Amino acid sequence: MEALAARLSQLDAHAEGAIRVVAFYDTLMRRRVDLAALARSSAGLAECVAGVRLHGTGRVVRASPDGTDAPVPDPPAAASTTAPITLDEEEIGTAWLERSGPPNPLDEVLLDRLAIAVAAVVERYGPTRTTMADPALVELVVSSDCDEAGRARALRLLGFAANLPVRVAAVRSELPLGRVAGLLCPGRPVKAAPLAGVGVVLATAIPPDRFPDRLPADVRAGIGDCDDPARSWREARTALRFASARQPVVRHADLGALALLAEIPEDAARANIDVAAIARMARTPEDLATLDAFCATGSLRRAADRLHLHHSSVARRLEQITKTLGIELTQPAGLLRAGLALTAWRLLDD
Repeated sequence: MEALAARLSQLDAHAEGAIRVVAFYDTLMRRRVDLAALARSSAGLAECVAGVRLHGTGRVVRASPDGTDAPVPDPPAAASTTAPITLDEEEIGTAWLERSGPPNPLDEVLLDRLAIAVAAVVERYGPTRTTMADPALVELVVSSDCDEAGRARALRLLGFAANLPVRVAAVRSELPLGRVAGLLCPGRPVKAAPLAGVGVVLATAIPPDRFPDRLPADVRAGIGDCDDPARSWREARTALRFASARQPVVRHADLGALALLAEIPEDAARANIDVAAIARMARTPEDLATLDAFCATGSLRRAADRLHLHHSSVARRLEQITKTLGIELTQPAGLLRAGLALTAWRLLDD
């Protein structure tokens, strides 16, 4: 293998060199080498540091051109060339080279083949590290009808350790579910699958982070907090109903007594005088947005800041909304009443 690498480093013709790079990695894959050996061989071939990172596990393998493992610096060194590692049409990691000078003409070919080889290694040594999972296994995990032995077996097949609790999130988005799951749970074992029109995300933990900073605008998610996956799934679906553009990710634990609104029969909610008034007012989107901002902030000026309007304009809108709803919004009881009605209407709209 070292002799082949030495011959490749002396080739000048790009086309012939590319063919030999392909042959080099074909040989490595036939020998079923592991990630560390792939990184060391790639570094020797490229004559610079080569590295591999797997998103799902956070594992990083970095090797020097002399064939030794290289520690990961803090902060990480800048890559000269990178390539995504994909498996089952999902990006599961990144491969890179750290060349001090300009890129070699064969660097892109080398990284392309390294990425393919890494994907083959990940697929071979299970459980699979991709985010998307068998929907049947995920359904078993979150089903209230599944016994504990069946649930434990499904979790084991999905790659979760037996001694760790699993949290559940319910997701709606036009983006690929695997990508959304990775953004919700960066650097953690996570599995996802569609179920009954909603995306199910399973993870050992879903960090209480500032989700809007890393989630695309169209993502809506509800997160369950119970250790029991079946109950956590019910909590997640309830929390998802409360998600909105203003609060795209909702934890069930943060709802408190508001979660009781989801238990109100739909006919009873529609017949309520305040909810019916909100439904009529919703035909005017700017009034709905004004009421939402005022209920969220409880302040005329903070609502104006949120809406990017002058406070006098917001005051005029609130005066009209007060007449439409028949609720005195300047009183604490009236503001609470309007906020509950708005939330109940949104649950109906969902």
